[in-house]
Amino acid sequence: MQRRKFIERSAISLAGISLGSGLISTNLFAMTKNTSTKPVAVATWNFQNATKLAGAMLEDGASALDAVEKGVMVEESNLKNTTVGDGGAPDRDGNVTLDACIMSPDGNAGSVVYLKEIAHPVSVARKVMEETPHVMLAGEGALQFAIQQGFKRKNLLTEESEKAWKEWLEHKQYKPIINIENHDTIGMLCMDENGDIAGACTTSGLSYKMNGRVGDSPIIGAGLFLDNEIGGAVGTGMGEAIMKSVGSFLIVELMRQGKNPQEACKEAVLRTIKQNANFRDFQVAYVAMNKKGEIGSYCIHKGFSYAKFHNGESTNNPSDSYLKD
Repeated sequence: MQRRKFIERSAISLAGISLGSGLISTNLFAMTKNTSTKPVAVATWNFQNATKLAGAMLEDGASALDAVEKGVMVEESNLKNTTVGDGGAPDRDGNVTLDACIMSPDGNAGSVVYLKEIAHPVSVARKVMEETPHVMLAGEGALQFAIQQGFKRKNLLTEESEKAWKEWLEHKQYKPIINIENHDTIGMLCMDENGDIAGACTTSGLSYKMNGRVGDSPIIGAGLFLDNEIGGAVGTGMGEAIMKSVGSFLIVELMRQGKNPQEACKEAVLRTIKQNANFRDFQVAYVAMNKKGEIGSYCIHKGFSYAKFHNGESTNNPSDSYLKD
C-alpha cells in the first residue's frame, strides 16, 4: 500500500513539474535524449584529408549526405592514391574502372560499377540514387548516364599507373594478387548535427584485377550499409570475402541486436575467418558507427587504421586485429 502511494505521488509530482514549467519540461526531455551524438566523420584507412573536409562541413551545418560525398571525393581526386578514382591502378588489360556507392539517412541508395572515364563515381552514384528509379548502373550504361548528367569524360590512367601496370605485366603471373597492400578503398560514415547518418564507398578495385571484376565497394550490404535508426558500417580489403558474408549489413544487424560497434565488427571478421581457411592470405577490415556516435573497428591483419574527425580534432586510429603480427 505504501509503495503504491509513493508511486502515485511521484507520478503526480513529475506531471506537475512538466505542466508548470516549460523550461523544466524541456530539460527533462533532454535528459532522455541521446546527448552524446555530435557531428563526426570516420573513414577507412588514414585518409585524414577526407575526414577533415567532411568534418568541417558537418560542423558548419552540412547534411551527412553532402559531407560524405565531398569527403570521399578528396581521395577520388588524389592522384597519389592509386586505389581510388583518378589515377587508380588499371585492370590487367589497362582499363581504369571505378566502383562506388552512397546511402542516405532515409535508406535510399545509389551505385555505379565498372565505370570508365569519370573521375568522381560517388557523385554519379548519388545521381543514380536521386534521379533514377534504380539503385545500380553498370559499364556503358553508367557512363552514358553520367554524360547525360553533365559529367565530363577524362583519361584516368596516369603515367605513373601505366608504368606500374607495364612493369606488373613483365613480372607477375596472370592470376589474382591477394595481399593487403594493393587496395585501400575509402569508405566513409558521417553523422550530422541532427544525428542523421550517411555513408559512401569508392574504389578503383583490386590492382590488375581481371577485366570485368567488381568487388564489394559498390554493393549495398557488402562494402556499405546503414540504418539511420541503428548505425552504419563500411568495409575494405578483399572484396570477394566481404561480399560472401554481406559484412556491412551483418554488422548493422548485430548492432540492432545490442552489440556495440566494436563487438559487431569483430564478430563479422571472425565469421570470415571461420569461413575461409586461407584467411591469412588477405585482409578484411571494417569500421562501424552507431547512433551514439560510438566507433568500432576490427580486421584480420595488423596494420589497418581509420581516420576520425570529431569536435575539431583529426586522428588516425589503429584497429584491433585478429593476427597481431
